[in-house]
Amino acid sequence: MNQSPSTSLRARRILLGVSGGIAAYKTAELIRLFKKAGAEVKVLLTPDATRFVTPLTMGTLSENEVFIEIFPENESGSWTKHVALGLWADLFIVAPATAQTVSKLVNGACDSMLTAVALTARCPLLVCPAMDHDMYIHPATVQNLAQLRTNGLHVMDAEHGELASGLVGQGRLPDTSAIFDQAASILLAASRAKTGPLAGKKVLVTAGPTREAIDPVRYISNHSTGTMGYEIARSAARRGAEVVLVSGPTALETPEKVRRIDVVSTAEMHQVVMEHDDADIIIMVAAVADFTAASVSNTKIKKDGQSKSLQLEPTIDILASLGASKKPDQLLIGFALETDNGVANAQGKLKRKNLDWIVLNNPKEEGAGFGPGTNRVTLLSMSGAVIELPKMPKDEVAEAILESIV
Repeated sequence: MNQSPSTSLRARRILLGVSGGIAAYKTAELIRLFKKAGAEVKVLLTPDATRFVTPLTMGTLSENEVFIEIFPENESGSWTKHVALGLWADLFIVAPATAQTVSKLVNGACDSMLTAVALTARCPLLVCPAMDHDMYIHPATVQNLAQLRTNGLHVMDAEHGELASGLVGQGRLPDTSAIFDQAASILLAASRAKTGPLAGKKVLVTAGPTREAIDPVRYISNHSTGTMGYEIARSAARRGAEVVLVSGPTALETPEKVRRIDVVSTAEMHQVVMEHDDADIIIMVAAVADFTAASVSNTKIKKDGQSKSLQLEPTIDILASLGASKKPDQLLIGFALETDNGVANAQGKLKRKNLDWIVLNNPKEEGAGFGPGTNRVTLLSMSGAVIELPKMPKDEVAEAILESIV
């Protein structure tokens, strides 16, 4: 029988971090919901949160000690409680997360038990923002919330409605039932991931284009959106893998449970990839620039009506570097974007770079190549297997690739 989201809370250990906003009073109901579902709850209050809810109330409802400062007074001199709490929890929820607390989470501040545990916790972290509308839509807050998502945290959107200031707009704490459901879904996904077919495996995925500078404002690149690589990273995470996504410049959001590292140039991507070449499975989807400018101007090259020549030299071959150092039990998968003699060129690349599989696609074919929509690929293995997949949405292509190869 499939486990429902609500039953996924039974006997689970939840840390509830409460920061100093008027919505803090709503966390009393949240504790009640979690306790009713069979979860154990421990509460972390920021010093400002105690202006809105008392430790006595939170402790009574949770039936556990409430923590505020990094150095608890009743811990017999222990100063490592933040580490113990971070290891104890199955899920850490910050609700409400004020603008200040969101900023601290982004920047790794460590000035309360809440922020200290956020740095040590190994469990998923769910952030539930609540603040006045103008604070919520301020570019700094928008950027901070986006960064939390990039860092792999779960972030709920604030709700629209009447605010404590008397204004009406987006900024209200999500309804406690919505937070409860989101927490249950996160725990259910985490539970399934632990038993997924890639549980215990590290998967490295590259995605997007790279950019090679010509001058401070111009660069060499391609039309890659990164969609295919992001979908493969998402699919691997769903199968329980520890996923590291090395991404060139894209406009895509980080998939859940994926660690994303942003790079720009081919040299930067090479450096990061080689730092993670211990992965069990490496899937090189990125459309890496093949050439870089032999010399880069320090100033903008002016348009003066004269013809210009640009001398190019090859970029470092990341896939070949990985193939040369591939471990016996490692699976290395490359992508080939070919417009002519696709199968022959892909097979040559497969052998030349010591790959286990290569995924071939042709941007000239309808519904294939760059863009956020569909793709049509052919999988070729070192052993000679050839698997042709029909045109499908890229998320389905990602699932089919992992099912066929991994």
